[in-house]
Amino acid sequence: MVRIIAGSRKGRLLTAPTGQTTRPTADRVRQALFDMLLHAPWGGPTLLSGAHVLDAFAGTGALGLEALSRGASHATFFETSRPALAALRANIQACKWEDSCTVIARDVISPPASTASARLVFLDPPYHQKLPERALKALQSKGWIAPDAIAIIETGREEALPFSTQEEALETASTPIFLAERQHGAARFSIWRL
Repeated sequence: MVRIIAGSRKGRLLTAPTGQTTRPTADRVRQALFDMLLHAPWGGPTLLSGAHVLDAFAGTGALGLEALSRGASHATFFETSRPALAALRANIQACKWEDSCTVIARDVISPPASTASARLVFLDPPYHQKLPERALKALQSKGWIAPDAIAIIETGREEALPFSTQEEALETASTPIFLAERQHGAARFSIWRL
């Protein structure tokens, strides 16, 4: 069972597709992640307040919807799986956020051009495919990411951190600055300023 942890929609249950294809970020992990975002020296309440957030590889949309509940003004979701898209749209409707959300049923590696850039980016791709680096490069090149945006990237615990080499870092539009890392079960979250 997945639910929104805090804010204006606290306790709202979220739909998740059956099977192993979509793995929603667990409630306790989202709580720890958002606590860190709110209390870190590089974060704080202004990070979310009125922000446009981008939830790439969105699945159920739990991360973007949690950000909206905590004060973000708009969330854009990228997702390609039909079952996940159905769950995501149902969750947006259940939260009554149709006017605050944009769903793009397209691969984040080839996004359309953006007219609004996000200052908080969540990337929760399939593990072991080096997708964070490719996704950020594509999103930056199409204007989806604001200058000095914060990116929260989930990878497998045993995977190397994204941008682990200078060459990978230089392939993006700007060199990411590593801010923090947390491990929860099989997942590792790394936070970067872009």
